[in-house]
Amino acid sequence: MRKMVCALLLLAMAGCDKDGGVRLPREVKMLAQLGETVVRQLGGDAGHATAREGQSDKVALSALVGGDKAVGHRDFNGAKRVLPRVFAGMQEDFYCGCAYQGKAVDWLSCGYVPRKNPERAKRIEWEHVVPAWVLGHQRQCWQHGGRKNCTSSDAVFRQAEGDLNNLVPAVGEVNADRSNLSYGAWAQQPARIYGQCGTVVDFAGKRVQPRAEVRGRAARITLYMHQRYGLNMSRQDRQLMCAWARQYPVDGWETRRNGRVISLQGEGNYLVSQPEKLAEVCQ
Repeated sequence: MRKMVCALLLLAMAGCDKDGGVRLPREVKMLAQLGETVVRQLGGDAGHATAREGQSDKVALSALVGGDKAVGHRDFNGAKRVLPRVFAGMQEDFYCGCAYQGKAVDWLSCGYVPRKNPERAKRIEWEHVVPAWVLGHQRQCWQHGGRKNCTSSDAVFRQAEGDLNNLVPAVGEVNADRSNLSYGAWAQQPARIYGQCGTVVDFAGKRVQPRAEVRGRAARITLYMHQRYGLNMSRQDRQLMCAWARQYPVDGWETRRNGRVISLQGEGNYLVSQPEKLAEVCQ
């Protein structure tokens, strides 16, 4: 495309009709003018694309580490290997408060009743509080192969996907139902769909209302991840996260977990260690 456009431009320049040289047909001159416009647009679009990509990638990256004893960021597979250490002695599912051992969920401990998928509800899975879709769907890698491609080719996504600050244990069925839905709040006592579990999913409205006990935790994780990785957040979602972060202050679970994340990753959630920073984020 560029070669053809350049050839047209050269023909037009060789015409030199203003200086009394060879006069080209009007159609060729029009094509040359069109070509010049296309060249400018291609150059401009490329410049804008580079600027956008550069802006989205202004993220402090760390070399990913391997092994259980190393300190630093890991990819998602590496993160899953050390997460049991983060939650040792704190084996409680994030969304329903169910106790678990290994990967086995104790339904009786929280009054859990499967909604639709009892097999998946039996096991604990590692849930991204800010979904992987949110971390990656605006990135170029996602447009050319989705999450799998981003995991294999995009350093920013790989670090974000494995960020220990964003990962919590969740009943597999709830993790699947939550998917990439945003958090929301719409009722003080919504109809429960997992027995006594306080987290509910509005499938029609495409939103999830987490139980009150974890709303502050979820909000601080969400705000941290969006700031840390330059993610876009709607004004409505930001207002809700800021409201929850103020309403439900940092608790002992967060402080303990954050210390363990720092020991393994070298970087925790500053909104937990420095809660006064919330005022800067939620101006």
